[in-house]
Amino acid sequence: MPLKRIQALFHPEQYHGWGKTRKFFEGWYYKIVSSDESHAFAIIPGIAMDEQGHQQGFIQVLDGKRLKAEYHKFEVSEFTPSIGKFELALGENHFTADTLELNLPKIKGNLKFSKMAPWPSRWYSPNIMGPFSFVPFMECYHGILSMDHQIQGQLEIHNRSVNFDQGRGYTEKDWGSSFPSAYIWMQSNHFSRPGISFKASVAKIPWLGSSFVGFIAGVWLEDTLIQFTTYNFSKLLKSHADKQLVQLTFENARYRLEIHVQRADKTELSSPILGFMEGRIEESMTSIIDLRLIDEKNASVLFHETGRNTALEVAGNLEEILIKETQPVKKPSLQPQPSFQRSS
Repeated sequence: MPLKRIQALFHPEQYHGWGKTRKFFEGWYYKIVSSDESHAFAIIPGIAMDEQGHQQGFIQVLDGKRLKAEYHKFEVSEFTPSIGKFELALGENHFTADTLELNLPKIKGNLKFSKMAPWPSRWYSPNIMGPFSFVPFMECYHGILSMDHQIQGQLEIHNRSVNFDQGRGYTEKDWGSSFPSAYIWMQSNHFSRPGISFKASVAKIPWLGSSFVGFIAGVWLEDTLIQFTTYNFSKLLKSHADKQLVQLTFENARYRLEIHVQRADKTELSSPILGFMEGRIEESMTSIIDLRLIDEKNASVLFHETGRNTALEVAGNLEEILIKETQPVKKPSLQPQPSFQRSS
């Protein structure tokens, strides 16, 4: 078991629950949007184990346009992850990093993903968690399989055929014991042109009897990932959420990222509490995001666009993570740039 866990540590997409029997969950989140943007779904396979050791596999399906969700339970014996690679079967449903095969009662079909954009990994910083990947007592771990990719294939969903050819996708995952007691999470890869993707999360992180506000944000722009994370010494200057609007502002050594999200209608999903899927969260897949990336060194706006089909979750006691912007905001004479220029 230890060798399996160590191997998975450096490959976040793989199953991490080897040897776990209680207070543990693991789930993969596949976001798929059709090319005409009339269909947006989240497919979430996973496993859940409660404090008493009861276990179940599951597949959640969120229809972001119709505001409906389904939860399909499986016997734990039907949850069969592969060793040394990411391949997962739940009954007759199969999942890999670049394929998805569904055979649910009213949802069937196959999808393939190409031109994937994984979050960079190094031996000292596996995926999006960075050095926190090596901390053994984190409440929740996170991984990104692909910030953006192209979809081919179709699904039969409740007696209607949905074609996803040339659609856009995004895939991530979580594992641990529980979701944070307070968090904001958002993602969009629908901007003016393909190849642009954005993801951000802010959460209360328990830590050695105390806690801190942790954050991860990344803008994938023309094959370059600009990161704002707790561990790379970026700053969270502002986090605000009310019933209509979510605002986040990040700053790293060179860039400033300003985010405004107009909240949209949302759908209830199950979420993990001490391993079992007994919590409830709400997710929108139709929120609108205004994203502005500023190069403060050159006093220029590198990117300022509106993102569509934004997935958004705002959950828990938000007072634990909200931050008012107290630092003075630099207001240079900003000139928009026609396209992102890679820094030398």
